[in-house]
Amino acid sequence: MHDRGETFSQSLRMERVQSPVIPVVGELIRQHPGTISLGQGVVHYGPPAQAREAIDRFFADPVNHKYKLVGGVPELLESLTQKLLAENGIRVGHGNSLVVTAGGNMAFMNALLAVANVGDEVILQTPYYFNHEMAIEMAGCKAVCVPTDQAYQLQPDLIAAAITPRTRAVVTISPNNPTGAVYPESAIRKVNELCKSAGVYHIHDEAYEYFTYGNAHHFSPASMEGSTPHTISLFSLSKSHGFASWRIGYMVFPDHLLDAVKKIQDTLLICPPVICQYAAVGAVSAGPEFCRRHVAELADVRDMVKTELESLGDRITLPSAEGAFYFLPRIHTRLEPMEIVQRLVREFGVAVIPGSAFGIRDNCAVRIAYGALSKDTVAEGMGRLIKGLRALV
Repeated sequence: MHDRGETFSQSLRMERVQSPVIPVVGELIRQHPGTISLGQGVVHYGPPAQAREAIDRFFADPVNHKYKLVGGVPELLESLTQKLLAENGIRVGHGNSLVVTAGGNMAFMNALLAVANVGDEVILQTPYYFNHEMAIEMAGCKAVCVPTDQAYQLQPDLIAAAITPRTRAVVTISPNNPTGAVYPESAIRKVNELCKSAGVYHIHDEAYEYFTYGNAHHFSPASMEGSTPHTISLFSLSKSHGFASWRIGYMVFPDHLLDAVKKIQDTLLICPPVICQYAAVGAVSAGPEFCRRHVAELADVRDMVKTELESLGDRITLPSAEGAFYFLPRIHTRLEPMEIVQRLVREFGVAVIPGSAFGIRDNCAVRIAYGALSKDTVAEGMGRLIKGLRALV
């Protein structure tokens, strides 16, 4: 047998993929008990009671323990179809299709693999959601990063300039992770029309659709006339319905991609977990009031976090964040963001996420998440954070 020496290694493709930052910071927290985490983007509440009640219906039929349709169980598809029309202005079945996925990340991967070939380009807005950038690398594609402005808002002219013959999609997220920015309807419309003119897909992530504050409002580009052939909309119950571990998301996309999406999902998953889909039917039946009630409570927490951050004065720049449950302040320091994160955990017992994980290279920033904890615990964590930044910056 020919001896080729040390040939066992991971693929070069995976070597280029960044390590997910949440587990890295999570391990740092584990090493320092008592740390308050303002890091991971989850909510502090669980699903509505209707979700738990719906599970009894799952167990009542033994057929539910077998494989189900790749695109989702009919009851959930019908519930989501009604929700999309009533709340998003999206008419399913009019040149587009709806598929249930195992969370929003899978919806993005489905979309990416369905539209892009190896070597193609996908435009992201910087700061980007790190799992989107990771998925693009895994697919053998190239992430082309277009900066947002100083307020973390879209810059359509720069997006247009970044489009090349290899571009297959432009990705936007609103309300935004990691910045908390909410893009105005006019800006989203402009990007969608730009994609239509350029012959590229517009992938719009709406996982935080309910999380807006003040005068900000959420807009779905798939509700636009003429948007159906090129618009892919991604949704998730993880945040809105306290459903993170249940892994239920969904996507609306042009009919011509249905065969590809089904191939991808059947290979990776066969079907989303059926017990979770039944729970999702119950969760959706609670209506938007369930989500809005919790968002109203989060608004008070957001105001408190904003006030605390503003007390740092010229140590930071704090762009407006009218959505999701994040702030992404720029910190005026020469320290590296990961060094700040490590010292905040070790010396002050509070954790945040480095902006470098979201593609920020020209300044030091950290993402602060305020959705996962009670108001009192967030207040304690912010006290530690403010003390730490005053000492470090």
